[in-house]
Amino acid sequence: MYTRITRSGGRSYLQLVEGYRVDGKVRQRVVASLGRLDELTEAKLAPLISGLERALGRTRQAEAIEYRSARAFGDLHALQMLWNELGLGAALSRALRSSRRSFDAEALIRTMVFNRLSCPDSKLGVLRWLETVEMPGVPAEVTHQQLLRALDCLIDRIDAVESAVLTLVRPLLDNEVTLLFYDLTTIRIHGESNGGVQDLRAFGRSKETHGPARQFVLGVVQSAEGLPLLHTVAPGNVAEVDTLRPMLEHALKRFPVGRLVVVADRGLLSLDNVEEIRRLCGEAEQRLDFILAVPARRYGDMPEIVRSLTFKDGLAEGRFADYRLVAAHDPVRAAEQTARRRARIEAVEAFGEQLAAKLDGQDTGAASRGRRASDRGAYNRFLRRLLEEQLTRFIKTDLGAERFAFERDEKALADAEVLDGTLVLLTSIDAEVMSAARIVERYKALADIERGFRVLKSDIDIAPVHHRLPERIRAHALICFLSLLLHRLLRLRLKATGSAFSPQRALATLRQIQRHRIHIGETWLRKPQVEDHAVWLHRI
Repeated sequence: MYTRITRSGGRSYLQLVEGYRVDGKVRQRVVASLGRLDELTEAKLAPLISGLERALGRTRQAEAIEYRSARAFGDLHALQMLWNELGLGAALSRALRSSRRSFDAEALIRTMVFNRLSCPDSKLGVLRWLETVEMPGVPAEVTHQQLLRALDCLIDRIDAVESAVLTLVRPLLDNEVTLLFYDLTTIRIHGESNGGVQDLRAFGRSKETHGPARQFVLGVVQSAEGLPLLHTVAPGNVAEVDTLRPMLEHALKRFPVGRLVVVADRGLLSLDNVEEIRRLCGEAEQRLDFILAVPARRYGDMPEIVRSLTFKDGLAEGRFADYRLVAAHDPVRAAEQTARRRARIEAVEAFGEQLAAKLDGQDTGAASRGRRASDRGAYNRFLRRLLEEQLTRFIKTDLGAERFAFERDEKALADAEVLDGTLVLLTSIDAEVMSAARIVERYKALADIERGFRVLKSDIDIAPVHHRLPERIRAHALICFLSLLLHRLLRLRLKATGSAFSPQRALATLRQIQRHRIHIGETWLRKPQVEDHAVWLHRI
Protein backbone atom coordinates (compact mmCIF):
# COMPACT_ATOMS: atom_id res chain seq x y z
CA MET A 1 0.00 0.00 0.00
CA TYR A 2 1.06 3.55 -0.60
CA THR A 3 -0.30 7.08 -0.59
CA ARG A 4 -1.42 8.98 -3.64
CA ILE A 5 -2.41 12.60 -4.26
CA THR A 6 -5.28 13.12 -6.67
CA ARG A 7 -6.80 16.35 -7.96
CA SER A 8 -10.44 17.13 -8.53
CA GLY A 9 -12.20 20.44 -8.98
CA GLY A 10 -9.05 22.40 -8.34
CA ARG A 11 -8.44 20.68 -4.99
CA SER A 12 -5.89 18.02 -3.98
CA TYR A 13 -6.79 14.94 -1.93
CA LEU A 14 -4.62 12.40 -0.08
CA GLN A 15 -5.61 8.77 -0.56
CA LEU A 16 -4.36 5.40 0.75
CA VAL A 17 -4.11 3.06 -2.26
CA GLU A 18 -3.59 -0.75 -2.49
CA GLY A 19 -2.17 -2.52 -5.56
CA TYR A 20 -3.34 -6.00 -6.67
CA ARG A 21 -3.33 -8.24 -9.79
CA VAL A 22 -6.23 -9.46 -11.91
CA ASP A 23 -5.42 -11.91 -14.74
CA GLY A 24 -1.79 -10.93 -14.41
CA LYS A 25 -2.51 -7.22 -14.74
CA VAL A 26 -1.83 -4.67 -11.95
CA ARG A 27 -4.85 -2.80 -10.61
CA GLN A 28 -5.26 -0.19 -7.82
CA ARG A 29 -8.08 0.42 -5.44
CA VAL A 30 -8.59 3.19 -2.87
CA VAL A 31 -8.52 1.77 0.63
CA ALA A 32 -9.22 5.10 2.35
CA SER A 33 -9.50 8.77 1.46
CA LEU A 34 -7.67 10.80 4.10
CA GLY A 35 -9.17 14.17 3.10
CA ARG A 36 -8.23 17.41 1.41
CA LEU A 37 -4.50 18.02 1.42
CA ASP A 38 -4.78 21.67 2.51
CA GLU A 39 -6.80 20.62 5.59
CA LEU A 40 -4.45 17.85 6.74
CA THR A 41 -2.33 19.45 9.43
CA GLU A 42 0.51 17.83 11.30
CA ALA A 43 -1.74 17.39 14.30
CA LYS A 44 -4.15 15.23 12.23
CA LEU A 45 -1.54 13.05 10.52
CA ALA A 46 0.78 12.51 13.49
CA PRO A 47 -1.52 9.93 15.24
CA LEU A 48 -1.86 7.96 11.96
CA ILE A 49 1.90 7.85 11.46
CA SER A 50 2.46 6.80 15.06
CA GLY A 51 -0.11 3.99 14.71
CA LEU A 52 1.52 2.62 11.58
CA GLU A 53 4.93 2.61 13.24
CA ARG A 54 3.56 0.76 16.26
CA ALA A 55 2.08 -1.87 13.89
CA LEU A 56 5.60 -2.42 12.55
CA GLY A 57 7.03 -2.64 16.03
CA ARG A 58 8.93 0.60 15.74
CA THR A 59 9.22 3.11 18.55
CA ARG A 60 9.74 6.83 17.88
CA GLN A 61 12.17 8.79 19.97
CA ALA A 62 10.17 11.44 21.78
CA GLU A 63 11.41 14.91 20.92
CA ALA A 64 12.09 17.35 23.72
CA ILE A 65 9.22 19.79 24.21
CA GLU A 66 9.88 23.22 25.69
CA TYR A 67 7.05 25.59 26.63
CA ARG A 68 7.57 29.32 26.84
CA SER A 69 5.36 31.67 28.86
CA ALA A 70 2.20 32.77 27.10
CA ARG A 71 2.09 36.40 26.05
CA ALA A 72 -0.84 38.76 25.55
CA PHE A 73 -1.43 39.20 21.84
CA GLY A 74 -5.02 39.99 20.79
CA ASP A 75 -5.33 43.62 21.89
CA LEU A 76 -1.99 44.60 20.38
CA HIS A 77 -2.84 42.94 17.08
CA ALA A 78 -6.14 44.86 16.95
CA LEU A 79 -4.30 48.13 17.62
CA GLN A 80 -1.74 47.20 14.98
CA MET A 81 -4.52 46.69 12.43
CA LEU A 82 -5.97 50.10 13.30
CA TRP A 83 -2.51 51.69 13.15
CA ASN A 84 -1.87 50.24 9.70
CA GLU A 85 -5.33 51.02 8.31
CA LEU A 86 -4.93 54.66 9.25
CA GLY A 87 -1.46 54.66 7.72
CA LEU A 88 0.27 55.91 10.86
CA GLY A 89 3.13 53.43 10.60
CA ALA A 90 4.21 54.50 7.12
CA ALA A 91 3.60 58.18 7.88
CA LEU A 92 5.70 58.16 11.05
CA SER A 93 8.43 56.15 9.36
CA ARG A 94 8.73 58.85 6.71
CA ALA A 95 8.60 61.67 9.26
CA LEU A 96 11.20 60.06 11.53
CA ARG A 97 13.50 58.71 8.82
CA SER A 98 17.19 59.11 9.64
CA SER A 99 20.42 57.31 8.77
CA ARG A 100 22.03 58.22 12.08
CA ARG A 101 19.97 55.85 14.22
CA SER A 102 20.56 52.14 14.60
CA PHE A 103 17.04 51.46 15.92
CA ASP A 104 13.54 51.70 14.43
CA ALA A 105 12.09 54.90 15.92
CA GLU A 106 8.59 54.25 14.54
CA ALA A 107 8.47 50.81 16.22
CA LEU A 108 9.46 52.28 19.59
CA ILE A 109 6.98 55.16 19.30
CA ARG A 110 4.28 52.64 18.41
CA THR A 111 5.29 50.52 21.41
CA MET A 112 4.87 53.45 23.80
CA VAL A 113 1.53 54.41 22.23
CA PHE A 114 0.17 50.86 22.51
CA ASN A 115 1.43 50.62 26.09
CA ARG A 116 -0.67 53.66 27.02
CA LEU A 117 -3.79 51.88 25.76
CA SER A 118 -2.95 48.41 27.05
CA CYS A 119 -1.09 48.81 30.35
CA PRO A 120 0.11 52.40 30.87
CA ASP A 121 3.45 52.58 32.65
CA SER A 122 6.69 54.54 32.84
CA LYS A 123 9.35 54.15 30.18
CA LEU A 124 11.17 51.63 32.40
CA GLY A 125 7.82 49.92 32.93
CA VAL A 126 7.46 49.60 29.16
CA LEU A 127 10.50 47.32 29.13
CA ARG A 128 8.93 45.05 31.76
CA TRP A 129 5.64 45.10 29.87
CA LEU A 130 7.36 44.02 26.64
CA GLU A 131 8.42 40.81 28.40
CA THR A 132 4.75 39.85 28.86
CA VAL A 133 3.30 40.71 25.43
CA GLU A 134 3.81 39.77 21.80
CA MET A 135 4.36 43.19 20.25
CA PRO A 136 4.27 43.10 16.43
CA GLY A 137 7.37 44.33 14.62
CA VAL A 138 9.43 45.27 17.68
CA PRO A 139 13.07 44.21 18.14
CA ALA A 140 13.77 41.50 20.67
CA GLU A 141 16.06 43.79 22.64
CA VAL A 142 14.84 47.27 23.54
CA THR A 143 16.68 49.50 26.01
CA HIS A 144 15.56 52.40 28.14
CA GLN A 145 18.02 54.68 26.37
CA GLN A 146 16.49 53.80 23.01
CA LEU A 147 13.03 54.75 24.28
CA LEU A 148 14.31 58.13 25.46
CA ARG A 149 16.12 58.72 22.17
CA ALA A 150 12.90 57.85 20.33
CA LEU A 151 11.11 60.54 22.37
CA ASP A 152 13.83 63.03 21.47
CA CYS A 153 13.59 62.34 17.74
CA LEU A 154 9.78 62.52 17.99
CA ILE A 155 9.86 66.03 19.42
CA ASP A 156 12.62 67.06 16.96
CA ARG A 157 10.26 66.14 14.09
CA ILE A 158 7.02 67.20 15.78
CA ASP A 159 5.95 69.44 12.87
CA ALA A 160 6.41 66.63 10.38
CA VAL A 161 4.59 64.19 12.68
CA GLU A 162 1.64 66.54 13.21
CA SER A 163 1.41 67.20 9.47
CA ALA A 164 1.46 63.47 8.75
CA VAL A 165 -1.29 62.75 11.30
CA LEU A 166 -3.51 65.57 10.01
CA THR A 167 -3.01 64.42 6.41
CA LEU A 168 -4.36 61.00 7.41
CA VAL A 169 -7.28 62.36 9.43
CA ARG A 170 -8.30 65.18 7.06
CA PRO A 171 -10.34 62.94 4.69
CA LEU A 172 -12.68 62.29 7.64
CA LEU A 173 -13.45 66.02 8.00
CA ASP A 174 -15.79 68.42 6.23
CA ASN A 175 -13.78 70.37 3.65
CA GLU A 176 -16.21 73.29 3.52
CA VAL A 177 -16.79 74.15 7.18
CA THR A 178 -14.63 72.58 9.86
CA LEU A 179 -15.72 72.77 13.48
CA LEU A 180 -12.87 72.82 15.97
CA PHE A 181 -13.66 72.18 19.62
CA TYR A 182 -10.96 73.51 21.96
CA ASP A 183 -10.53 73.00 25.67
CA LEU A 184 -7.80 72.80 28.31
CA THR A 185 -6.94 70.64 31.26
CA THR A 186 -4.09 70.53 33.77
CA ILE A 187 -1.68 67.59 34.10
CA ARG A 188 0.08 66.84 37.39
CA ILE A 189 3.83 66.52 37.25
CA HIS A 190 6.55 65.42 39.66
CA GLY A 191 9.94 66.95 40.30
CA GLU A 192 11.17 69.88 42.33
CA SER A 193 14.30 70.88 40.41
CA ASN A 194 14.30 74.12 38.47
CA GLY A 195 14.49 73.63 34.73
CA GLY A 196 15.10 77.29 33.86
CA VAL A 197 12.95 79.77 32.01
CA GLN A 198 11.73 77.10 29.58
CA ASP A 199 10.50 74.79 32.35
CA LEU A 200 6.90 73.75 31.78
CA ARG A 201 6.52 72.57 35.37
CA ALA A 202 4.95 75.64 36.96
CA PHE A 203 2.63 76.01 39.91
CA GLY A 204 -0.94 76.81 38.97
CA ARG A 205 -4.52 76.15 39.97
CA SER A 206 -5.27 72.49 39.32
CA LYS A 207 -8.56 71.58 37.64
CA GLU A 208 -8.59 68.34 39.63
CA THR A 209 -7.93 69.56 43.17
CA HIS A 210 -8.89 73.24 42.63
CA GLY A 211 -5.77 74.12 44.58
CA PRO A 212 -2.14 74.94 43.76
CA ALA A 213 -0.17 72.15 42.10
CA ARG A 214 2.93 71.75 39.97
CA GLN A 215 1.63 71.00 36.51
CA PHE A 216 1.57 71.80 32.83
CA VAL A 217 -1.46 72.78 30.73
CA LEU A 218 -2.64 70.54 27.89
CA GLY A 219 -4.95 71.87 25.22
CA VAL A 220 -6.76 69.59 22.78
CA VAL A 221 -8.43 70.52 19.50
CA GLN A 222 -11.10 68.06 18.43
CA SER A 223 -13.29 67.69 15.35
CA ALA A 224 -17.07 67.48 15.31
CA GLU A 225 -16.68 63.72 14.73
CA GLY A 226 -14.85 63.37 18.04
CA LEU A 227 -11.35 62.94 16.60
CA PRO A 228 -8.46 64.76 18.31
CA LEU A 229 -6.65 66.88 15.71
CA LEU A 230 -4.13 69.07 17.50
CA HIS A 231 -2.73 69.50 20.96
CA THR A 232 -0.86 72.27 22.73
CA VAL A 233 1.41 72.23 25.77
CA ALA A 234 1.93 75.30 27.97
CA PRO A 235 3.40 76.07 31.41
CA GLY A 236 1.18 75.24 34.35
CA ASN A 237 0.64 78.87 35.36
CA VAL A 238 -0.55 80.16 31.99
CA ALA A 239 -3.96 81.83 31.84
CA GLU A 240 -6.52 79.99 29.72
CA VAL A 241 -7.34 83.08 27.65
CA ASP A 242 -3.66 83.42 26.64
CA THR A 243 -3.68 80.03 24.90
CA LEU A 244 -6.44 80.76 22.38
CA ARG A 245 -4.52 82.96 19.95
CA PRO A 246 -1.49 80.60 19.53
CA MET A 247 -3.87 77.69 18.98
CA LEU A 248 -5.86 79.59 16.34
CA GLU A 249 -2.71 80.61 14.46
CA HIS A 250 -1.57 77.00 14.53
CA ALA A 251 -4.97 75.72 13.36
CA LEU A 252 -5.16 78.21 10.46
CA LYS A 253 -1.85 76.86 9.14
CA ARG A 254 -2.89 73.21 9.53
CA PHE A 255 -6.43 73.38 8.10
CA PRO A 256 -6.59 74.90 4.60
CA VAL A 257 -10.40 74.89 4.48
CA GLY A 258 -12.82 77.62 3.56
CA ARG A 259 -14.23 78.22 7.02
CA LEU A 260 -13.15 77.41 10.57
CA VAL A 261 -15.57 77.58 13.48
CA VAL A 262 -13.91 77.44 16.90
CA VAL A 263 -16.03 76.28 19.84
CA ALA A 264 -14.59 76.93 23.31
CA ASP A 265 -15.58 77.12 26.96
CA ARG A 266 -16.19 80.23 29.08
CA GLY A 267 -12.67 80.18 30.52
CA LEU A 268 -11.32 81.20 27.10
CA LEU A 269 -13.59 84.20 26.52
CA SER A 270 -12.28 87.71 26.88
CA LEU A 271 -13.04 90.75 24.77
CA ASP A 272 -9.34 90.89 23.89
CA ASN A 273 -9.58 87.36 22.50
CA VAL A 274 -12.59 88.37 20.44
CA GLU A 275 -10.57 91.22 18.95
CA GLU A 276 -7.69 88.83 18.22
CA ILE A 277 -10.06 86.51 16.38
CA ARG A 278 -11.34 89.44 14.34
CA ARG A 279 -7.78 90.47 13.49
CA LEU A 280 -6.74 86.94 12.53
CA CYS A 281 -9.81 86.66 10.34
CA GLY A 282 -8.71 89.77 8.49
CA GLU A 283 -5.15 88.48 7.99
CA ALA A 284 -6.01 84.91 6.93
CA GLU A 285 -7.59 83.87 3.67
CA GLN A 286 -10.00 81.55 5.48
CA ARG A 287 -13.12 82.66 7.30
CA LEU A 288 -12.69 82.29 11.07
CA ASP A 289 -15.78 82.19 13.29
CA PHE A 290 -16.28 81.34 16.93
CA ILE A 291 -18.82 80.08 19.44
CA LEU A 292 -17.68 81.01 22.94
CA ALA A 293 -19.49 80.57 26.23
CA VAL A 294 -19.85 83.80 28.19
CA PRO A 295 -18.90 83.75 31.90
CA ALA A 296 -22.12 85.64 32.52
CA ARG A 297 -21.60 86.23 36.24
CA ARG A 298 -18.32 88.01 35.47
CA TYR A 299 -20.12 90.87 33.69
CA GLY A 300 -22.21 93.20 35.85
CA ASP A 301 -24.57 94.18 33.02
CA MET A 302 -25.32 90.58 31.98
CA PRO A 303 -28.34 90.09 34.34
CA GLU A 304 -30.07 93.10 32.79
CA ILE A 305 -29.27 91.85 29.27
CA VAL A 306 -30.80 88.45 30.08
CA ARG A 307 -33.87 90.11 31.64
CA SER A 308 -34.42 92.04 28.43
CA LEU A 309 -34.43 88.89 26.28
CA THR A 310 -37.63 87.21 25.11
CA PHE A 311 -37.33 83.45 25.40
CA LYS A 312 -39.23 81.14 23.07
CA ASP A 313 -38.91 77.40 23.59
CA GLY A 314 -36.04 78.12 25.97
CA LEU A 315 -34.02 80.15 23.42
CA ALA A 316 -33.43 83.87 22.96
CA GLU A 317 -31.10 86.13 20.99
CA GLY A 318 -29.58 89.55 21.64
CA ARG A 319 -26.38 91.56 21.25
CA PHE A 320 -23.29 91.84 23.43
CA ALA A 321 -20.00 93.56 22.58
CA ASP A 322 -21.30 94.07 19.01
CA TYR A 323 -21.71 90.34 18.52
CA ARG A 324 -24.64 87.99 18.37
CA LEU A 325 -25.63 86.62 21.77
CA VAL A 326 -27.56 83.34 22.10
CA ALA A 327 -29.09 82.31 25.43
CA ALA A 328 -30.60 78.93 26.34
CA HIS A 329 -32.67 78.59 29.53
CA ASP A 330 -33.38 75.33 31.35
CA PRO A 331 -36.11 75.94 33.99
CA VAL A 332 -35.49 72.62 35.75
CA ARG A 333 -31.80 73.27 36.22
CA ALA A 334 -32.53 76.89 37.18
CA ALA A 335 -34.88 75.75 39.96
CA GLU A 336 -32.26 73.31 41.24
CA GLN A 337 -29.47 75.93 41.29
CA THR A 338 -31.71 78.51 42.99
CA ALA A 339 -32.86 76.03 45.63
CA ARG A 340 -29.28 74.93 46.43
CA ARG A 341 -28.07 78.52 46.77
CA ARG A 342 -30.97 79.57 48.97
CA ALA A 343 -30.43 76.54 51.22
CA ARG A 344 -26.76 77.51 51.67
CA ILE A 345 -27.73 81.12 52.39
CA GLU A 346 -30.30 80.07 54.97
CA ALA A 347 -27.78 77.78 56.67
CA VAL A 348 -25.22 80.60 56.90
CA GLU A 349 -27.85 83.03 58.18
CA ALA A 350 -28.89 80.51 60.83
CA PHE A 351 -25.23 80.30 61.88
CA GLY A 352 -25.10 84.11 62.10
CA GLU A 353 -28.28 84.17 64.20
CA GLN A 354 -26.67 81.73 66.64
CA LEU A 355 -23.64 84.00 66.99
CA ALA A 356 -25.86 87.05 67.50
CA ALA A 357 -28.05 85.21 70.04
CA LYS A 358 -24.99 84.29 72.09
CA LEU A 359 -23.80 87.92 72.10
CA ASP A 360 -27.27 89.15 73.13
CA GLY A 361 -27.41 86.56 75.92
CA GLN A 362 -24.07 87.70 77.27
CA ASP A 363 -25.33 91.31 77.30
CA THR A 364 -28.32 90.29 79.46
CA GLY A 365 -26.16 88.17 81.78
CA ALA A 366 -27.43 84.76 80.60
CA ALA A 367 -25.01 81.86 81.13
CA SER A 368 -23.59 80.16 78.01
CA ARG A 369 -21.19 77.32 77.32
CA GLY A 370 -17.65 77.88 76.03
CA ARG A 371 -15.49 80.96 75.97
CA ARG A 372 -16.95 84.41 76.16
CA ALA A 373 -17.75 85.70 72.67
CA SER A 374 -16.94 89.10 71.22
CA ASP A 375 -18.36 91.02 68.31
CA ARG A 376 -14.99 90.99 66.55
CA GLY A 377 -14.68 87.22 67.02
CA ALA A 378 -18.23 86.74 65.71
CA TYR A 379 -17.36 88.80 62.62
CA ASN A 380 -14.29 86.67 61.97
CA ARG A 381 -16.13 83.36 62.35
CA PHE A 382 -19.05 84.53 60.22
CA LEU A 383 -16.80 85.90 57.45
CA ARG A 384 -14.80 82.65 57.37
CA ARG A 385 -18.05 80.72 56.90
CA LEU A 386 -19.11 83.09 54.10
CA LEU A 387 -15.81 82.56 52.32
CA GLU A 388 -16.07 78.77 52.63
CA GLU A 389 -19.59 78.82 51.16
CA GLN A 390 -18.66 81.46 48.53
CA LEU A 391 -21.58 83.66 49.55
CA THR A 392 -19.87 86.99 50.18
CA ARG A 393 -21.83 88.52 47.26
CA PHE A 394 -25.18 87.75 48.82
CA ILE A 395 -24.65 88.43 52.56
CA LYS A 396 -23.04 91.67 53.60
CA THR A 397 -21.40 92.47 56.93
CA ASP A 398 -20.11 95.81 58.22
CA LEU A 399 -16.76 95.00 59.76
CA GLY A 400 -16.48 98.58 61.05
CA ALA A 401 -19.67 98.40 63.11
CA GLU A 402 -19.40 98.01 66.88
CA ARG A 403 -22.11 95.34 67.08
CA PHE A 404 -22.16 92.15 65.02
CA ALA A 405 -24.80 92.30 62.27
CA PHE A 406 -25.39 91.11 58.70
CA GLU A 407 -27.99 91.45 55.98
CA ARG A 408 -28.94 89.76 52.73
CA ASP A 409 -28.24 91.59 49.46
CA GLU A 410 -31.53 90.98 47.66
CA LYS A 411 -30.41 92.67 44.42
CA ALA A 412 -27.29 90.50 44.10
CA LEU A 413 -29.40 87.43 44.83
CA ALA A 414 -31.99 88.40 42.22
CA ASP A 415 -29.25 89.01 39.61
CA ALA A 416 -27.76 85.59 40.31
CA GLU A 417 -31.13 83.86 40.03
CA VAL A 418 -31.76 85.48 36.64
CA LEU A 419 -28.67 83.67 35.32
CA ASP A 420 -29.49 80.31 36.94
CA GLY A 421 -30.00 77.58 34.36
CA THR A 422 -29.04 79.96 31.55
CA LEU A 423 -26.28 79.23 29.07
CA VAL A 424 -25.06 82.41 27.38
CA LEU A 425 -23.07 82.11 24.15
CA LEU A 426 -21.31 84.71 22.03
CA THR A 427 -20.82 83.99 18.32
CA SER A 428 -19.75 85.66 15.10
CA ILE A 429 -21.99 83.40 12.99
CA ASP A 430 -25.02 85.07 11.47
CA ALA A 431 -28.51 83.72 12.09
CA GLU A 432 -28.91 83.00 8.37
CA VAL A 433 -25.94 80.63 8.53
CA MET A 434 -26.69 78.86 11.81
CA SER A 435 -29.83 79.00 13.95
CA ALA A 436 -29.80 79.61 17.70
CA ALA A 437 -30.74 75.99 18.38
CA ARG A 438 -27.86 74.80 16.19
CA ILE A 439 -25.44 77.15 17.98
CA VAL A 440 -26.42 75.69 21.36
CA GLU A 441 -26.22 72.14 20.01
CA ARG A 442 -22.72 72.75 18.66
CA TYR A 443 -21.54 74.18 21.95
CA LYS A 444 -22.92 71.26 23.97
CA ALA A 445 -20.90 68.91 21.78
CA LEU A 446 -17.86 70.44 23.49
CA ALA A 447 -18.58 68.09 26.40
CA ASP A 448 -17.06 65.28 24.33
CA ILE A 449 -13.62 66.83 24.89
CA GLU A 450 -14.17 66.47 28.62
CA ARG A 451 -14.77 62.76 28.05
CA GLY A 452 -11.51 62.68 26.11
CA PHE A 453 -9.72 64.29 29.06
CA ARG A 454 -11.17 61.63 31.35
CA VAL A 455 -9.81 58.96 28.97
CA LEU A 456 -6.39 60.65 29.04
CA LYS A 457 -6.31 60.73 32.82
CA SER A 458 -8.00 57.42 33.68
CA ASP A 459 -7.36 54.97 30.83
CA ILE A 460 -4.22 56.37 29.23
CA ASP A 461 -2.77 57.63 32.55
CA ILE A 462 -1.13 60.74 31.18
CA ALA A 463 -0.42 61.89 34.74
CA PRO A 464 1.62 62.09 36.83
CA VAL A 465 4.54 62.94 34.55
CA HIS A 466 8.06 62.24 35.83
CA HIS A 467 10.08 63.82 33.00
CA ARG A 468 12.18 66.89 33.77
CA LEU A 469 13.20 68.21 30.36
CA PRO A 470 10.55 70.31 28.54
CA GLU A 471 11.17 68.40 25.28
CA ARG A 472 10.52 65.06 26.99
CA ILE A 473 7.33 66.42 28.57
CA ARG A 474 6.11 67.55 25.14
CA ALA A 475 7.03 64.16 23.65
CA HIS A 476 5.12 62.37 26.42
CA ALA A 477 2.08 64.55 25.69
CA LEU A 478 2.34 63.66 21.98
CA ILE A 479 2.54 59.93 22.79
CA CYS A 480 -0.64 60.25 24.87
CA PHE A 481 -2.30 62.32 22.12
CA LEU A 482 -1.64 59.56 19.57
CA SER A 483 -3.06 57.04 22.05
CA LEU A 484 -6.20 59.17 22.39
CA LEU A 485 -6.51 59.29 18.58
CA LEU A 486 -6.43 55.47 18.39
CA HIS A 487 -8.89 55.23 21.28
CA ARG A 488 -11.35 57.53 19.49
CA LEU A 489 -10.96 55.71 16.18
CA LEU A 490 -11.64 52.42 17.94
CA ARG A 491 -14.72 53.99 19.55
CA LEU A 492 -16.01 55.16 16.16
CA ARG A 493 -15.36 51.72 14.65
CA LEU A 494 -17.23 49.93 17.45
CA LYS A 495 -20.12 52.39 17.24
CA ALA A 496 -20.38 52.00 13.46
CA THR A 497 -20.68 48.21 13.78
CA GLY A 498 -23.37 48.48 16.46
CA SER A 499 -21.16 46.89 19.11
CA ALA A 500 -22.05 47.51 22.75
CA PHE A 501 -18.38 47.27 23.72
CA SER A 502 -16.46 50.32 24.88
CA PRO A 503 -12.84 50.62 23.67
CA GLN A 504 -11.61 49.60 27.13
CA ARG A 505 -13.83 46.53 27.24
CA ALA A 506 -12.96 45.54 23.67
CA LEU A 507 -9.22 45.73 24.36
CA ALA A 508 -9.62 43.87 27.67
CA THR A 509 -11.52 41.09 25.88
CA LEU A 510 -8.96 40.84 23.10
CA ARG A 511 -6.19 40.77 25.69
CA GLN A 512 -7.41 37.29 26.66
CA ILE A 513 -6.07 36.00 23.33
CA GLN A 514 -2.53 34.93 24.10
CA ARG A 515 0.25 33.61 21.92
CA HIS A 516 1.78 30.33 23.10
CA ARG A 517 5.27 29.29 21.97
CA ILE A 518 6.28 25.60 21.99
CA HIS A 519 9.72 24.30 21.00
CA ILE A 520 9.56 20.69 19.68
CA GLY A 521 12.91 19.41 18.53
CA GLU A 522 14.14 21.93 16.02
CA THR A 523 10.71 23.43 15.38
CA TRP A 524 9.13 26.51 16.96
CA LEU A 525 5.33 26.55 17.01
CA ARG A 526 3.48 29.79 17.65
CA LYS A 527 -0.24 29.75 18.22
CA PRO A 528 -2.49 31.48 17.44
CA GLN A 529 -1.32 32.84 14.14
CA VAL A 530 -2.64 36.20 13.03
CA GLU A 531 -5.41 34.70 10.91
CA ASP A 532 -6.50 32.33 13.69
CA HIS A 533 -8.14 35.05 15.78
CA ALA A 534 -9.46 37.38 13.09
CA VAL A 535 -12.92 36.03 13.88
CA TRP A 536 -12.56 37.47 17.40
CA LEU A 537 -12.05 40.94 15.99
CA HIS A 538 -15.19 40.68 13.84
CA ARG A 539 -17.15 39.31 16.78
CA ILE A 540 -16.20 42.30 18.92
